Amino acid sequence: MSEQTTAGADTPLTSTDAPPTTSTVTVDDAPLWRRILSGSVGRNMGLVLALLVLVIVGAASAPDTFLGLSNIMVILRQASIVGVISIGMTLVIIAGGIDLSVGSVLGLASVVGALAAVQDLADQTHWIVMVIVALAVGVFAGFLNGIVIAYGNVVAFMATLAMLVGARGFAEILANRRTLQVGGQREFITFMNLDILGVDMLIWIFLVVSVLGWVLLNRTTFGRRTVAIGGNREAARLAGINVKRHVMYLYAISGLCAGIAGVMILGRTTAGASVNGQLLELDAIAAVVVGGTLLIGGRGTVTGTVFGVLIFATLTNVFVQNNMSSSVQAVAKGVIIVIAVLLQQRFARPAGRTS
Repeated sequence: MSEQTTAGADTPLTSTDAPPTTSTVTVDDAPLWRRILSGSVGRNMGLVLALLVLVIVGAASAPDTFLGLSNIMVILRQASIVGVISIGMTLVIIAGGIDLSVGSVLGLASVVGALAAVQDLADQTHWIVMVIVALAVGVFAGFLNGIVIAYGNVVAFMATLAMLVGARGFAEILANRRTLQVGGQREFITFMNLDILGVDMLIWIFLVVSVLGWVLLNRTTFGRRTVAIGGNREAARLAGINVKRHVMYLYAISGLCAGIAGVMILGRTTAGASVNGQLLELDAIAAVVVGGTLLIGGRGTVTGTVFGVLIFATLTNVFVQNNMSSSVQAVAKGVIIVIAVLLQQRFARPAGRTS
């Protein structure tokens, strides 16, 4: 038997036995700076620095108003609605999907919540009925997206693009191209404009949704499954995850976030309109990408998304404080998005792979 044993089996393989031309690099061999930047700490540190730079620029260009408490609240209020939508978008993108319909679903939810029939029902019962109806519209639209994508095997881009067009058109039909006022719902409007501890209700809603999103992604099996599906959908299926059902739930959550944002804009503007939320899906996607979530899925954080939302809101405020045109704002946002994507491509490669 000993004659059948190869010589190589008698000698343990050491690192010196590897061919000199191999391209394999271990994690420990990667530069320290790259290991830090490619980790969540490095990404969040970069976002914090970017936000601080914007704050410094804003304070230097508008020293009398920018750092005032009222202006800070304005920034947070502006960030709140797109921020809520971005939380749902984060979960969808981490799972390797995309949702282009959230802006239209927001508009539809605000219109349905402001319909005369819904307001009459709220008068007979409680204004919470308006909220429940708007949220139900968002969840239903999200479920439709999820069913078409997961069980109809339609590409997420096309399915949600169809919902974007359809929901906006349905909102126009219901509203008859008019703005529907909810001024008679004084209790609802008062509640949505409350200040708790000096902080606006919209900001509190954004904070609550962000915390719930963070817990869902980082402290639950649902969140781990979401990351697994985005990393490798087939491997997740073989591991026993019901991928189709999970994807359907993710789009329902995204729709729920759009419904919440619809309620927020309804309470803030006291009006439901089919034009509400136009192009808001692009702002949400931009915030998610700048926050470090990979467009290909498998990696992302709610914390990064919150910083991404705050960065864009602060940038917009800096331009407004300096009376700069919206065209310049759009160019600046475009540059930031391109830089974020380039950084993703640079640092998202596994440390064990060389270029």
